[in-house]
Amino acid sequence: MMYKFKSRAAADLLMTEPVGNRVLSLMGKEHAPQGIIDVDQLGPALAALEAAVAAECPEPSSHDADEDDAHDRPHASSCDHVSLRQRVWPMVQMLKAAQAERQPIVWGV
Repeated sequence: MMYKFKSRAAADLLMTEPVGNRVLSLMGKEHAPQGIIDVDQLGPALAALEAAVAAECPEPSSHDADEDDAHDRPHASSCDHVSLRQRVWPMVQMLKAAQAERQPIVWGV
């Protein structure tokens, strides 16, 4: 199964089932073929994703010479694998856009 998240505030976002399930869990939503993140749930969902990212792999220090340009890339991480930060970045951007335009996010409709 694929998740297709939609909002009038952003382009559609596709996620595989394992990634989509994890993102939904982190936001406090059930794994379901259909669902909605209401406008009043956007802020808490965004905060939950940002907290999970911070807990998994902290931002590289600005004093690290090898990571000087890491702050210029929104998906940069000091982790050696595809990090949670990289996986949730598109959803974070969608949540921010939806929040700015006060539009819900839906999937499976």
